[in-house]
Amino acid sequence: MLTRQRLLLIGGASHVGKSTLAQCLASHLNWTYLATDKLARHPGRPWRVGRKDIPSHVARHYQRLAADELLQDVLRHYRENVWPTIEHIVVGHANDASSDKVVIEGSALLPDLVKTLDFDSISAIWLTASNGFLKQRIYSNSEYETKSSHERLLIDKFLERNNLFNEQIIETVHRLGLASLKVEDESTLDSLKNICLSSLL
Repeated sequence: MLTRQRLLLIGGASHVGKSTLAQCLASHLNWTYLATDKLARHPGRPWRVGRKDIPSHVARHYQRLAADELLQDVLRHYRENVWPTIEHIVVGHANDASSDKVVIEGSALLPDLVKTLDFDSISAIWLTASNGFLKQRIYSNSEYETKSSHERLLIDKFLERNNLFNEQIIETVHRLGLASLKVEDESTLDSLKNICLSSLL
């Protein structure tokens, strides 16, 4: 069954575990790994690990927009700036049996856009989690407890936007009948990997 599959797409909100799972699957399958975050620039996360300063344009982005405006801005970025490149890559690999097989991960893999890709050689799944689970991961990754009050406000704004995005992904995936996996229901990366392999490939 693996022979007909050429692409595995993994979507979901920030900090749900897309990169870790995608790299694990790519290594296991000996496929190429690609992160959509590398395809187009966006302000990204409003923190830096350690005591590095946040770029001023990133801070301004999160200061001036409400959470729902931040969500609409990143969705526009995904649709207008990232998706055309993703679509080109996916179509190319799906139609060319001599090209590398690829695991692609990223929040830019929006369910309604991926559903338009009508190829038997593509499988897709969205990772989901509770907002509380994502909060714990974001606070840990951002070293929240070490940040200033100003930096915490920016991180909390990112978290609020990410919660809205996660809720929208869950709703859309369920409405469209697409595959999803709640990551906090699985205790290990190996179990997540095996579920994906058994259900998608």
